[in-house]
Amino acid sequence: MDVPVLAVTIGDVAGIGPEITAKTLLGHDDLRAECVPVVLGDAGVMRRAVRDVGGDPDAVRVLERPRDATNAPGVVEVVQVGDPLPEVTVGELSPVAGDAAYRFVVAACDLAKAGEVDGIVTAPLNKAAMHAGGHAFPGHTELLAHEFGVEDFSLVLSAGDLYLFHLTTHVSLRQAIEDVTPERTDAVLTLVDAFSRALGRPGERIGVAGLNPHAGENRIFGDEDADVLEPAVRRAQERGVNAHGPLPADALIPAAVKGRWEFVVVCYHDQGHAPFKAVYGDDGVNITVGLPVVRVSVDHGTAFDIAGQGIAREASLVLSCRRAAALAPGWGHVRDAAQEVQEQEDVAS
Repeated sequence: MDVPVLAVTIGDVAGIGPEITAKTLLGHDDLRAECVPVVLGDAGVMRRAVRDVGGDPDAVRVLERPRDATNAPGVVEVVQVGDPLPEVTVGELSPVAGDAAYRFVVAACDLAKAGEVDGIVTAPLNKAAMHAGGHAFPGHTELLAHEFGVEDFSLVLSAGDLYLFHLTTHVSLRQAIEDVTPERTDAVLTLVDAFSRALGRPGERIGVAGLNPHAGENRIFGDEDADVLEPAVRRAQERGVNAHGPLPADALIPAAVKGRWEFVVVCYHDQGHAPFKAVYGDDGVNITVGLPVVRVSVDHGTAFDIAGQGIAREASLVLSCRRAAALAPGWGHVRDAAQEVQEQEDVAS
């Protein structure tokens, strides 16, 4: 294939994942000039989803392997993962759906390891359903890291030229504070630098948000900024990384939204997610940096309240496919940097 082959997992089948996948593949033929999107999931679910969005269920075709795809317009090509799913009630939390969403992701990872796909794009899963299905991962990101055996990775929110890297994600705020360590900060700053090189933009400025209000205000509001983040920024600079901070988050993030910073490191989940979603909505995606292959996801959830009605917007999934296709060819820089970080940590331990 002249363009990347992408495994598109449909997420929780009781949510909007199948229908936004159907809308993406049936309504955006221009996408096929950039990638070969192949659905990983359940063919019966996809036929239902195509019907829900006003399409012909016969547009769904089952493949044995992703590289058999024709990438023809108006067709939804699916690799069936496991046995056909039993009927699942749309809009309701289901252990069956949670287990299936887990299996779709694992199948995508296996295909990536085998070189059958060049990237992974994920529709949303429901964490409670996945837990009910017997898989106690905090979310997609941690599941993917586990499947690839990766310890150093970062959840990255992106819209346009802005990239928000996270030191911590799906943990309590109390745990997040403990997890902002020198080692973790060093690893993420290395990943940010590698990612900028993968984009063909080496040496870009990286702004590091403070953990505490006013980045600690000279230790008045806490010691973590002075004791952990500031030394990590200095070490990064000594390695040739153009890092700056820690800077007060309430100044750094608005400046980034206005285009004054394009690479930003935030300390915890809501420090990045809350302002990002307030500003960008469907115009954002979620990238996992540190995996051996590119993975991009929508930045929204399963939306059980509107699932099955054919009204869910597919914009974030379309953008996710475009981003994955654009990043896949240069992803080796990020993969190699992540591997180097992990090897250094293994030696140190």
